[in-house]
Amino acid sequence: MADTGSDKVKTVLRVVSGNFLEMYDFFLFGIFAREISETFFPSDDPYASLMATFLSFAAGFAMRPIGALVLGPYIDRIGRRQGLLVTLAIMACGTILIAFVPGYATIGVIAPVLVVLGRLLQGFSAGVELGGVSVYLSEMATPGNKGFYVSWQSASQQVAVVFAALLGFAIANLMAPEAISEWGWRIPFFIGCAIVPFLYMIRRSLQETKEFAARKVHPTTSQIFATLAADWYLVLGGVAMVIMTTVSFYLITIYTPTFGRRVLNLTESQVLLATMAIAVSNFIWLPISGAVSDRIGRKPILVGFTVLALLTAYPALAWLVREPSFGKMLAVELWLSLIYAWYNGAMVVALTELIPASVRTSGFSLAYSLATTLGGSSLLISTWLIQHTGDKAAPGYWMSFAALCGLIATLALYRRPAGGVQYAAPGNAIGG
Repeated sequence: MADTGSDKVKTVLRVVSGNFLEMYDFFLFGIFAREISETFFPSDDPYASLMATFLSFAAGFAMRPIGALVLGPYIDRIGRRQGLLVTLAIMACGTILIAFVPGYATIGVIAPVLVVLGRLLQGFSAGVELGGVSVYLSEMATPGNKGFYVSWQSASQQVAVVFAALLGFAIANLMAPEAISEWGWRIPFFIGCAIVPFLYMIRRSLQETKEFAARKVHPTTSQIFATLAADWYLVLGGVAMVIMTTVSFYLITIYTPTFGRRVLNLTESQVLLATMAIAVSNFIWLPISGAVSDRIGRKPILVGFTVLALLTAYPALAWLVREPSFGKMLAVELWLSLIYAWYNGAMVVALTELIPASVRTSGFSLAYSLATTLGGSSLLISTWLIQHTGDKAAPGYWMSFAALCGLIATLALYRRPAGGVQYAAPGNAIGG
């Protein structure tokens, strides 16, 4: 029996549920970076304390390639559904650690060690979560609508950003700063722990994708690695394409609260309102971009919006920092949101099409996770750039570099046949 529209919507919601938890936790780390630094990485130098927090944030991204290499072949071999359950369980362990570990003042050096361990667990699971979700959505999509379906992987993250920002806004306005620093920042993490059982229940009801279930032969782990090695140019090109997405996303969402408070001297409420507006903007533009890419192709969108980023990222930030205001910050961030969302809406589905079907989860996850080790370090890199150049608009240079990577990769990959080498028939091109 054919799936109804209602069935498709329910399936999409089940698939992206874990995506919500991942981005919810990551964004909370950005909102409460100052409080986390004071709790787990205390120092006489606020800059050193904040950098230590951002290093622990970046440590999770360093684990992503390992997660992709370990869990990616498992999902390509065992199935999409089982893989999504495993990643959710590992992610939940990391969330629980960060929520409940006592501070440095209570248990000493064990506190930051356990927090870093929680970030490593989150990074390990996230290394394949995005790939697993994107591949599942691409394989369940109706003909001619793959871009629209896959775009909901990223759109679900925007819901998490809005939810986290609303909680942050409420806490900032209802609690005293001393109470927030002492224990109030933990409340959203406790809420994340509380919704884990619900997310697990709805993911358990997922069925295996018909495309995966119809395959007669599934590759072994060694065959998957051999295929990835043969298609190294696809993985490398995918990394360069994803860098544009991860850098721009983390700059306009995760880094915005810190940038707005420390660099622009705006209030907590102002930066959180701006962040919520960015997430709403992303949520609107992402599925539109995915749907348009289904009609006109992926390449025109990818090329057009990387060029826009190259031309405008630094000038926009330079205009903002000359005379900072809430209105100017909102305008600049919404412009960068437009660029990110249109590029990402076409890029994610493009990557699922470029990677061979037999290793789709492994290849996608490896490319995405390698790129995210750089993109996820945007908080650290941006803070360092501003500190060492004295230029408050310096994060614009970082986004411009990422856009250049995306442009070069797009032009290079779309000169080659899509798909790459299948493990069962080396040298044979496979469509997405």
